[in-house]
Amino acid sequence: MSAYPAYIIGGLSIVGGVAGFARRRSVPSLVGGVTVGLLFLYGADAIRKGAPNGLEAACAASALLLLSSLPRATKGPVPATLALLALGAGTYYGRAYFALRSLHK
Repeated sequence: MSAYPAYIIGGLSIVGGVAGFARRRSVPSLVGGVTVGLLFLYGADAIRKGAPNGLEAACAASALLLLSSLPRATKGPVPATLALLALGAGTYYGRAYFALRSLHK
Protein backbone atom coordinates (compact mmCIF):
# COMPACT_ATOMS: atom_id res chain seq x y z
CA MET A 1 0.00 0.00 0.00
CA SER A 2 1.09 3.53 -0.63
CA ALA A 3 1.47 6.44 1.75
CA TYR A 4 0.90 8.98 -1.03
CA PRO A 5 -2.88 9.34 -0.57
CA ALA A 6 -2.38 10.14 3.12
CA TYR A 7 0.39 12.63 2.31
CA ILE A 8 -1.80 14.36 -0.27
CA ILE A 9 -4.96 14.50 1.84
CA GLY A 10 -2.95 15.55 4.89
CA GLY A 11 -1.38 18.44 3.01
CA LEU A 12 -4.72 19.47 1.50
CA SER A 13 -6.38 19.36 4.92
CA ILE A 14 -3.78 21.66 6.44
CA VAL A 15 -3.92 24.08 3.52
CA GLY A 16 -7.73 24.02 3.61
CA GLY A 17 -7.83 24.71 7.33
CA VAL A 18 -5.47 27.63 7.00
CA ALA A 19 -7.40 28.96 3.99
CA GLY A 20 -10.70 28.70 5.89
CA PHE A 21 -9.19 30.68 8.73
CA ALA A 22 -7.68 33.28 6.41
CA ARG A 23 -10.92 33.85 4.49
CA ARG A 24 -13.50 33.67 7.25
CA ARG A 25 -11.53 33.76 10.49
CA SER A 26 -12.89 30.28 11.19
CA VAL A 27 -10.97 28.86 14.14
CA PRO A 28 -12.75 25.46 13.84
CA SER A 29 -11.54 25.21 10.23
CA LEU A 30 -7.99 25.96 11.32
CA VAL A 31 -7.97 23.56 14.27
CA GLY A 32 -9.83 20.79 12.43
CA GLY A 33 -7.83 21.07 9.22
CA VAL A 34 -4.47 21.14 10.96
CA THR A 35 -5.39 18.32 13.37
CA VAL A 36 -6.73 15.98 10.69
CA GLY A 37 -3.89 16.94 8.35
CA LEU A 38 -1.24 16.17 10.94
CA LEU A 39 -2.89 12.84 11.74
CA PHE A 40 -2.85 11.96 8.03
CA LEU A 41 0.81 13.01 7.76
CA TYR A 42 1.73 10.95 10.83
CA GLY A 43 -0.02 7.93 9.34
CA ALA A 44 1.64 8.45 5.97
CA ASP A 45 5.09 8.70 7.53
CA ALA A 46 4.52 5.58 9.63
CA ILE A 47 3.26 3.67 6.57
CA ARG A 48 6.28 4.76 4.55
CA LYS A 49 8.67 3.66 7.29
CA GLY A 50 6.82 0.42 7.99
CA ALA A 51 6.26 1.54 11.58
CA PRO A 52 3.26 0.36 13.58
CA ASN A 53 -0.03 2.27 13.69
CA GLY A 54 0.30 4.00 10.33
CA LEU A 55 -2.78 2.37 8.84
CA GLU A 56 -4.73 2.96 12.01
CA ALA A 57 -3.81 6.66 12.02
CA ALA A 58 -4.79 7.04 8.36
CA CYS A 59 -8.12 5.28 9.02
CA ALA A 60 -8.79 7.46 12.07
CA ALA A 61 -8.00 10.63 10.13
CA SER A 62 -10.31 9.47 7.33
CA ALA A 63 -13.12 8.82 9.81
CA LEU A 64 -12.67 12.25 11.43
CA LEU A 65 -12.66 13.99 8.08
CA LEU A 66 -15.69 12.04 6.86
CA LEU A 67 -17.70 12.65 10.03
CA SER A 68 -16.94 16.37 9.95
CA SER A 69 -17.67 16.72 6.21
CA LEU A 70 -20.83 14.64 5.83
CA PRO A 71 -23.23 17.06 7.56
CA ARG A 72 -22.09 19.84 5.20
CA ALA A 73 -21.71 17.74 2.02
CA THR A 74 -24.78 19.22 0.35
CA LYS A 75 -23.74 22.81 1.03
CA GLY A 76 -21.14 23.08 -1.69
CA PRO A 77 -18.38 21.44 -3.66
CA VAL A 78 -15.65 21.72 -1.01
CA PRO A 79 -17.41 19.76 1.75
CA ALA A 80 -18.66 17.22 -0.82
CA THR A 81 -15.13 16.76 -2.16
CA LEU A 82 -13.76 16.39 1.36
CA ALA A 83 -16.37 13.73 2.14
CA LEU A 84 -15.52 11.81 -1.03
CA LEU A 85 -11.78 12.03 -0.36
CA ALA A 86 -12.28 10.84 3.20
CA LEU A 87 -14.48 7.97 2.05
CA GLY A 88 -11.94 6.94 -0.57
CA ALA A 89 -9.00 7.12 1.82
CA GLY A 90 -10.91 5.29 4.54
CA THR A 91 -11.82 2.53 2.12
CA TYR A 92 -8.25 2.26 0.81
CA TYR A 93 -6.55 2.17 4.20
CA GLY A 94 -9.33 0.16 5.87
CA ARG A 95 -9.05 -2.60 3.27
CA ALA A 96 -5.26 -2.60 3.65
CA TYR A 97 -5.58 -2.83 7.43
CA PHE A 98 -8.01 -5.76 7.33
CA ALA A 99 -5.95 -7.54 4.67
CA LEU A 100 -2.81 -7.29 6.82
CA ARG A 101 -4.72 -8.30 9.90
CA SER A 102 -6.09 -11.42 8.21
CA LEU A 103 -2.55 -12.42 7.18
CA HIS A 104 -1.30 -12.26 10.75
CA LYS A 105 -3.96 -14.51 12.29
